[in-house]
Amino acid sequence: MTTTTTPPARPQAAAAPVQPGPAARMTALARAELSLLLRSRAALFTALVLPLIMPLSARSLVKGIDLAGTGLSIATVLVPGTLAMGLFFTIYTNLVGVYVTRRESLVLKRLRTGEVRDWEILAGGALPAVVLALVQSVLLGIGLTVALDAPLPKAPHLVVLGLLLGIVLLVAAAALTAAFTRTAESAQLTFLPFMLVSMAGSGVFMPRQVLPGVAADIGAWLPFSPVMDLLQGGWTGDLGALDQGRPVLAALAWTCVVAFGVRRWFRWSPRH
Repeated sequence: MTTTTTPPARPQAAAAPVQPGPAARMTALARAELSLLLRSRAALFTALVLPLIMPLSARSLVKGIDLAGTGLSIATVLVPGTLAMGLFFTIYTNLVGVYVTRRESLVLKRLRTGEVRDWEILAGGALPAVVLALVQSVLLGIGLTVALDAPLPKAPHLVVLGLLLGIVLLVAAAALTAAFTRTAESAQLTFLPFMLVSMAGSGVFMPRQVLPGVAADIGAWLPFSPVMDLLQGGWTGDLGALDQGRPVLAALAWTCVVAFGVRRWFRWSPRH
């Protein structure tokens, strides 16, 4: 009797593990950063409480400004200014401390040894603050519009565009500020120059229209001024189709300049 032997089946090659993409990697970083944010009372106070207090303290300041001939009202100054300050407190001041703390604790250095790209590390760490800022902007915009009996934005697309450009600019500015910040303790101060200059010259709560001629001209060239132009123009509707392009291009140009500075000077290891 003849027997037929069946050759043993060849073992199949093990399937290569699926590598997570940029979105998955940034989501993982954002989830970890969110848990750290929720544990920090100081960061939560800065991000959640201060933007709510600012309208109350700034209202008396805005009331004392002579807005005659500017085309602005208390509401069209206070609402965009509050949204801008919300971005500063939730994104800029928060992320300066985040980037410095993660650098000094060697977290950034360890992340770079893996598959995560540099921009993914910075963007993933910023995602919780960005999402919080967007939600906060919606709530502040609605709440102040009702509380001040303010008109709705006449060009809401400019408000959205201003918020998005402001977020990108401030994330990059936070990384650049962190590049020149030595310790986590000094991170509580190094954000002040840019924020105070923006408040004074970019029209956050003191419209550039009421500044003296030279000061107004200088203020127009500050990095955050195009964002304020879009936010205020969104509420007043005074920006024509051609005038809308200038602040957009200026904000993009400043963002590129700041991003170049981040690429050139950002440090991934502790400063010594």
